[in-house]
Amino acid sequence: MRDFTLKVYSKLLYTLRESSYIFQTFSAHLNEPASKVFVLRHDVDKMPRNSLAFARIEHDLGIKASYYFRIVPQSFQPEIIKEIAALGHEIGYHYEDMDLCNGDVDKAWHSFQKNLAKLRELVPVQTICMHGSPLSKWDNRDLWEKHDYRELGIIGEPYFDLDYSKVFYLTDTGRKWNSADSSIRDKVDSSFRIEIENTQHLIQLIREGKLPDQIMLNTHPQRWNDNLLLWGRELVWQNIKNQAKKIVVRWWRGVVMA
Repeated sequence: MRDFTLKVYSKLLYTLRESSYIFQTFSAHLNEPASKVFVLRHDVDKMPRNSLAFARIEHDLGIKASYYFRIVPQSFQPEIIKEIAALGHEIGYHYEDMDLCNGDVDKAWHSFQKNLAKLRELVPVQTICMHGSPLSKWDNRDLWEKHDYRELGIIGEPYFDLDYSKVFYLTDTGRKWNSADSSIRDKVDSSFRIEIENTQHLIQLIREGKLPDQIMLNTHPQRWNDNLLLWGRELVWQNIKNQAKKIVVRWWRGVVMA
């Protein structure tokens, strides 16, 4: 069976719903964390219609998730954002202002405020999440070394406001699960060491009760396609990106060790 299809994602959700886990949005988890929970987070980097498909599947199953939209045209489509929110899901800002402003912290802070306000014109926004910008030299989280997102009514950012000694972080970055070589910044300092071979393996671990009680699962819906042409195109493009990421990771490791 092909991995990273809507059918496989639906199967994952059905398995979770049949388990003892409950679902929370990120903001709901921050306000009142459940003891055994899956927090579904979706980074809408591009192809927002894929995210709408995810949102509809989840809604039909009575599941709420958190969707983080970039401000760039390939992600920021107001009608889709409003439709996903109308289905009961949380909307957040997938910020990349340090990258957009070439590392100028003050310009990035102004840009962040402007872009957050633009998104809030459409829907309420309580949480944010950085965009990894994997091939950029700027880390968007560096904005918070000088500024504080809580001044703007933001209650949380998953890279800062979750305790990863308790929460297992699982991401499909690189079209793999928690692949160190395929991820530049989408990683956390975690005490959990659980290898996930593919989504079917993830489903098996859920059924066997072999995962921690608290999990944040991050997906990028553009990677998940039933259409064979779109699925194949994403596979080829992601493999090319992964090779580039490996070069960057090795270069960074060389710089640190030098």
